[in-house]
Amino acid sequence: MSNEAYVKSSNVNGICTVEFFHPRSNSLPGEILSKLAKTIENAGNDNDVKVIVLKSGGEKAFCAGASFDELIEITEFENGKKFFMGFANVINAMRKAPKFIITRVQGKVVGGGVGLVSASDYVFAKEGSHLKLSELALGIGPFVVGPAVERKVGKAAFSHMSIDFDWYNDQWAKDKGFYVDLFENLDDLDKAVDEFAEKCASGSLDAMADLKKVIWEGTENWDQLLEQRAGISGRLVLSEFTKNYITEFKKKNKK
Repeated sequence: MSNEAYVKSSNVNGICTVEFFHPRSNSLPGEILSKLAKTIENAGNDNDVKVIVLKSGGEKAFCAGASFDELIEITEFENGKKFFMGFANVINAMRKAPKFIITRVQGKVVGGGVGLVSASDYVFAKEGSHLKLSELALGIGPFVVGPAVERKVGKAAFSHMSIDFDWYNDQWAKDKGFYVDLFENLDDLDKAVDEFAEKCASGSLDAMADLKKVIWEGTENWDQLLEQRAGISGRLVLSEFTKNYITEFKKKNKK
């Protein structure tokens, strides 16, 4: 596999697979977020696409969340808000797409990655795909992904994850509704994703589009809500607390 970050898509028999990758545990810098939002939006508007499969590259982490390399370079509010709007745009693209989004999770999920999982319509995961909302540890809080997480698992579970900012295991995630099912290995995971995608692709596009509207009813204000939340994170990321945390984290991970 190439060590270059990418977002790519392919459509086979109406199943559009959208894959993102970053060499740092599939972290999400602004460029990847922008491409991911646009790719999902395009797939949703493509009449030849019947269902979308979202996945990340590699066999380890599904997504490490926001790119620390990019976060530490933010020195102005507008740039901070713009960065977190990247997550908002991906979540909004996922909820607005008139196609079901089936997500394949092959490993651990952190921060913004939990937002991607939460904004998905149906999720299969490999065993060991634990999750955590680490944002409070950084001094920013899970503000942008919060509405999607709360919608998926409820306010209590979202509150626990946000305040504790520790790992929550795969079985807990399945019990709460993040995952539909867990699989022992990647072969079984891929088989389940492929079979379910084919099943969805054989259905009525109109019925699926109308059902998706019903499923996401009550989120019509998210364009404005997530922009407001991006502003909160954009302000907090400028703090000395956040800068110091990221600096120390990067030092530890160089050892």
